[in-house]
Amino acid sequence: MLPSESESNLNAIITTFARDIGELSEKPFYLILDEYDRSDEADDIQMFIEKLTAHLPEHCKLIINSRTLPRLPWVSMIARGDAVIVEDEQVIRRDFYEIQGKGSKMLEVYALGPGFVLLNDQPIDSWEGHLPRLLFFFALDRPVITRSEICQAFWPELDMDQAVNVFHVTKRRLHKALDMDVLVHDEGYYRVNPDLDIYYDVMHYVAHLMDARDQRSSNTLAAWQRTIDLYRGPFLQGHNDGWIQDRRADFRAGYLEALMNMAQYRLAEDRPEHALSLYQRALSEDNQREDLHREVMNLFSKLGRRSEAAAHYQRLCDDFGRAGIVVSDETNRLYQQIMTL
Repeated sequence: MLPSESESNLNAIITTFARDIGELSEKPFYLILDEYDRSDEADDIQMFIEKLTAHLPEHCKLIINSRTLPRLPWVSMIARGDAVIVEDEQVIRRDFYEIQGKGSKMLEVYALGPGFVLLNDQPIDSWEGHLPRLLFFFALDRPVITRSEICQAFWPELDMDQAVNVFHVTKRRLHKALDMDVLVHDEGYYRVNPDLDIYYDVMHYVAHLMDARDQRSSNTLAAWQRTIDLYRGPFLQGHNDGWIQDRRADFRAGYLEALMNMAQYRLAEDRPEHALSLYQRALSEDNQREDLHREVMNLFSKLGRRSEAAAHYQRLCDDFGRAGIVVSDETNRLYQQIMTL
């Protein structure tokens, strides 16, 4: 199924593989990767599986069975609703990489927003550039990382020897900023030093998302609200490295999920104005979600504010037109229905 000229194109390989997998059965099925820890040292396999998770057909669920936690960005995959971690039949809901409460130095790390770090309540401002700080956030992204993963994410344009040299300089600056070895090397992997006790807002944000999604919970509303409160802005706002944009999209997806669920709660409580403000807040984060635009138009109409619904539709058409996007027939029909009421 893969065209020969696409054999070096990873995205083409993944989409073709996912399409091939989808044709195995029309019924729901599991794709099981057993003894996955045998691939621990293979960066190419980790990258392939990470990207594959976003392309699998809806009727296929992937199960990874491993004696070690695979080197995947679990918190972001959980945030977008694509993964859970299970250990001995128990769903892991907190401290996914075991970075809390283990060390003698207290770090507060905030990545939702511009990104900053506090050491014993004092802000770290001696990074000597942005790369040491971003390297620290990158290390928190997965259970462990390899040097080659770091070099590929930060310096893909350099050959490996050059990238390794820059990495070691950046690592030394990171250690200098926090006055300790932040990254420790163990059996070929780097991980955050266990002598650090870390509060990481992303971990708590995702934990509250999991609580809110638990249909057995009696505190769902509070969990959605806590998720919203912890989201202080796009992940590492102001930086646009490829890996950062990927994570930003995943954490934004969880935030929009929380806002939309809270809006539904407010509608059930007959508080449409509050629901409208939540949908508008969601649009300020992702203005290309057409389903959210339709919710706003509907609410304007139900509140008797038809002119505002029409104005919102016109702005949508103008914004989409400038972006080269065609407004869907569903949205156009909704506008016509509102105008004929």
